[in-house]
Amino acid sequence: MASYKLIRDGGDEVTLDLRSKNCALRIDGGGHGGGGGGDVETAYLKSNTPSPRLRQSNFGGGNASSKCTPPSGRLVSLDVFRGLTVVLMIIVDDAGGFIPSINHSPWNGLTLADFVMPFFLFMVGVSLGLVYKNMVCRVAATKKAIFRAGKLLILGIFLQGGYFHSLNNLTYGVDLEQIRWMGILQRIAIAYWFAAMCEIWLRNDEKVDSRLSLLKKYKWQWAMALMLTAFYLLMLYALYVPDWEYHIPTGASSGAEVFRVKCGVRGDTGPACNAAGMIDRAVLGIQRLYRKPIYARTEQCSINSPDYGPLPPDAPSWCRAPFDPEGILSTVMAIVTCLLGLQYGHVIVHYKDHKKRLSLWSYPSTGFMLLGLLCHILGMHINKALYSVSYTCVTAGVAGILLATIYLVVDVHGWRRFTALLEWMGMHALLIYILVACNILPLILQGFYWKHPHNNILTLIGIGKRN
Repeated sequence: MASYKLIRDGGDEVTLDLRSKNCALRIDGGGHGGGGGGDVETAYLKSNTPSPRLRQSNFGGGNASSKCTPPSGRLVSLDVFRGLTVVLMIIVDDAGGFIPSINHSPWNGLTLADFVMPFFLFMVGVSLGLVYKNMVCRVAATKKAIFRAGKLLILGIFLQGGYFHSLNNLTYGVDLEQIRWMGILQRIAIAYWFAAMCEIWLRNDEKVDSRLSLLKKYKWQWAMALMLTAFYLLMLYALYVPDWEYHIPTGASSGAEVFRVKCGVRGDTGPACNAAGMIDRAVLGIQRLYRKPIYARTEQCSINSPDYGPLPPDAPSWCRAPFDPEGILSTVMAIVTCLLGLQYGHVIVHYKDHKKRLSLWSYPSTGFMLLGLLCHILGMHINKALYSVSYTCVTAGVAGILLATIYLVVDVHGWRRFTALLEWMGMHALLIYILVACNILPLILQGFYWKHPHNNILTLIGIGKRN
């Protein structure tokens, strides 16, 4: 499936410009901190173009130091990071039901599963910083970004909008009155598109010869990240959330039980009365939200907390209300994560020396983590469902430290023996996600059966029950 390239650090953006009649691709020979022209941009041409003539020596003098360029000609750490995130996703998806402590936090807090989404978004941003480095035809690049984001958005709606009803019974179809518009792939598509537009249009011609000049070159991207954060905080803490209600169908054909949730507050960040949920209910419709809310695992809503379980006798009225963890307002901060990753990608583009890259990643990452923890202490809690500012800072900081660590191990020291599988998984991250997390692989395994859908490949090998 070609759309998996959206999460790769390469992409065919460069190839597009080489073939375009109206665009030209400029390859700069030098860069701050590097002696020659053989750098990561050359590697992208090499990896995306089959011609053997595209070698490092073609794009600069022969004085490129092996110390400043990874021996493989490609930053393997990007693929390894992405592959590690895929492995983390598979672990928490499969083991989260047995080990609730690694599953998503029921509300406030941070668990292993809560790092998956921001890690993917962060790496999308890093990749964009590389892909659009030498893009000079902005209109063509914009069209390409819109097309790629649109493909991913449509794919997400199809896979996560409610098309597959029950895998065991092989039922499918979409009720257009209840289709879920938001989801993980949709969020990645929106963040990808927004960050791509910022990278294409919001940068100047400032020559990067210092850290200050690096900030000046991309100052409007930083300004956009700050504006999005300010908008998010304003919406979350200033909007008035009135009382609301929702219905749960009963056994009768047309009957439904009505639950009323009392709010009438501003700035509440609890499960029931936050502005993020109110915006989704008003814009998307409550019937189009995720039906299995994460807060159903809180102590108020489950006697087996932090796992799902029966409702306590005194459970509040909001426990079974739909809530979308990939909602509209929280996606604003997801875009910010992608923009932060974009700035880490700029470090790769403009600095070729290992030490400078590591320092420009490590210090800001530490700062982000400290800022996030400070916000959490001051009451702006780490919360994945709301994608809070503290959650954004902490996860981006951890992503930056992890990227620097993998880069040091894989690209600087060349210890790739045990990362080959992760590298392969990283190069096919989206495809693996679709197969594993979007029920395509289970659908294939259960789609071949004998006489009855329950007599499938899984039951043949002892998984599931035969009828």
